Amino acid sequence: MSVEDNEAVDFNSAMSAFESKHFSTAAQMLGPFAEKGNAEAQHRLAIMYQNGLGVAQNDAEAVRYMRAAADQGHALAQHGLGFMYMEGECVKQDPAEAIKWFTLAAEQGLAGSQTTLAMMYEQGNGVEKNEEEAKKWYAKAGF
Repeated sequence: MSVEDNEAVDFNSAMSAFESKHFSTAAQMLGPFAEKGNAEAQHRLAIMYQNGLGVAQNDAEAVRYMRAAADQGHALAQHGLGFMYMEGECVKQDPAEAIKWFTLAAEQGLAGSQTTLAMMYEQGNGVEKNEEEAKKWYAKAGF
């Protein structure tokens, strides 16, 4: 088996540990992949640090990993980072920054981000209130 095959098996095992809620094992196994720049591993570790799953809850690590994955174009991480800024979770609340990240994820077709973006435009949260923009994003989300 090649090194790549071994790494794929290890990554799949790490993901299985996460899905099975064996978070401390998943954190140990995903760490090396996250440090090598694997966006999915970074996203999963961010969730674990944000919620204290298998690791001590750590806002700084949660944001670091979420941003690393989001910067690589990982739509769920972009949504997660948008949510952090919208709610002021792990970071200082910043609706304008939330709009930025939700827009990036929404443009990739993530319905949750499209809906959240629509609501933010509808309410004027982080952006100027804009009914047309709200309708556009609701429509893209299938509403």
